[in-house]
Amino acid sequence: MPPAQAPEDPLSIVVSNATVRYRMHAFGQPTLGEYLDGLLHRRRRRSGVRTFDALRNVSLQVREGEIVGVIGRNGAGKSTLLKAIAGVLRPMSGAVEVRGRIVPLLELGTGFNANLTGRENIYLTGSLFGLSRRELAARIDDIIQFSELEDFIDVPIKSYSSGTVARLAFSLATDVDPDVLLIDEVFSVGDEFFQRKSMARMRRLFDESRTIMLVSHSLDLIRFQCTRVIWLEAGSIVRDGEPGAVIDAYRASG
Repeated sequence: MPPAQAPEDPLSIVVSNATVRYRMHAFGQPTLGEYLDGLLHRRRRRSGVRTFDALRNVSLQVREGEIVGVIGRNGAGKSTLLKAIAGVLRPMSGAVEVRGRIVPLLELGTGFNANLTGRENIYLTGSLFGLSRRELAARIDDIIQFSELEDFIDVPIKSYSSGTVARLAFSLATDVDPDVLLIDEVFSVGDEFFQRKSMARMRRLFDESRTIMLVSHSLDLIRFQCTRVIWLEAGSIVRDGEPGAVIDAYRASG
């Protein structure tokens, strides 16, 4: 009898023919006569709406424990893909399914309430990640300590700098034991010392067999940390496979 094959890891992310379309208002360039007429009569310039497909019928599957890098030029659709998986954007067609607790490290601090304190925002945002108040109470001291905000945690975050808000968001998001972690260029959080701490924590997450999708322009980071790479261009997948082969093809294309 042939040897039994090991079962494949279950799927964590399934994207099926997903298209994300943006509507953009395009104003025509006025002639000099139209411009002067508008000034005299306070007429609004004619406007139109055009659409742009940031993702075009994208399909992919990610299994538990995979670390998938997403590469491509600016405007290729990388961040849009992660936002669609996170549920921040809803595809106009197709479907996205994610299994397990998902934590997006996208635009750090998005969703925080500026009028609430750092501590209150930990409880608010942590609940959106699916943690109970009891679970957050058990973790909050570690989150605050890692963020280095012990002296300011009970101050409304509207008085924080953008870098301080990002530190708090990073500390929270990486402490909640996600099943699926989405990362979009968040490795420059804080000063040099905090960045070293952040990278050490990220390496631990990489080593814990979590499902991770990582967007970065650092191709060396992608090559050495990821088990698979997806190359996007103009909203479509150009290539999907072994990191070295995909990265080498991407570099050769430029």
